Amino acid sequence: MLFTFFSRLISTLVVVFGVITLVFLLIHLVPGDPVEAMLGESATPTDLEALRHSLGLDQPLFTQWWQYITNLAHGNLGQSLYTREPISDMLLERFPATLELAFFGLLVAVLLALPLGSIAALRKDTVYDHGAMVFSLLGVSIPNFWLGPMLILLFSLTLGWLPVSGRENWLSLILPAITLGTALSAILARMVRSTLLEVLNEDYIRTARAKGLGESGVILHHALRNASLPIITVLGLQLGTLLGGAVITEIIFSWPGIGQLTIESIQRRDYPVVQACILLISLSYVLVNTLTDILYAWLDPRVRYSV
Repeated sequence: MLFTFFSRLISTLVVVFGVITLVFLLIHLVPGDPVEAMLGESATPTDLEALRHSLGLDQPLFTQWWQYITNLAHGNLGQSLYTREPISDMLLERFPATLELAFFGLLVAVLLALPLGSIAALRKDTVYDHGAMVFSLLGVSIPNFWLGPMLILLFSLTLGWLPVSGRENWLSLILPAITLGTALSAILARMVRSTLLEVLNEDYIRTARAKGLGESGVILHHALRNASLPIITVLGLQLGTLLGGAVITEIIFSWPGIGQLTIESIQRRDYPVVQACILLISLSYVLVNTLTDILYAWLDPRVRYSV
């Protein structure tokens, strides 16, 4: 077990190192100059060169990469090229908003998917089943960049019930969470349906019913618990995806999270901030998947992971 743990730790470090290096190279090789973005078109070549030298951007690419890796090893994420603020402070300010949005988006998905998938499985080939699957198809097909503005038009501009954008109070969270959670709920509903259909045909389900256990007890205590293993795996993967994939939703609703910070930093060619954002997203994804593995093993002790 200890050997497996260290093997996973080493593989995780290799993945993170690869992500850091790849992102560093891709960002530095794309067209655009952060110095020109900072000083504007009216800056003289002397001013551009002086600022480039002060920021260390005139050094060879390998030297910049090695300096970045060295700073990371010491826990130093550096400073923003644009605002000159410590990047760690910027991430600490933005990450709670992204975490909040991802959590409530996942909550919306679960609250929609569990009843829809369960009803579809228990009422197979009925109008309830077909209705749940139509919802799933619509949820997967409708993109966030269309659903978000439609929700704003209906609930904010037409009805005036909810804020258009920002993060002022809990009402501001409703529309972004629904936008983010709808597509995931569609995927989860289909997963719940398929896994429940498999479980409901097992021998222990027939035994529980033969012993006189009520249908609700059979579904809640036996069927759903055993069907939850693949569902938890999908939830873990999707939560990691939500932490880094909420960029479009954050932009639509002006949600001050990591996704919006990433887009702003890309537009400014703020290399250190972009690298720090992607590093944070990668580490979050790895952590969530590790916790998912632990929870999976807790629910099913028979599970043994191979190296």
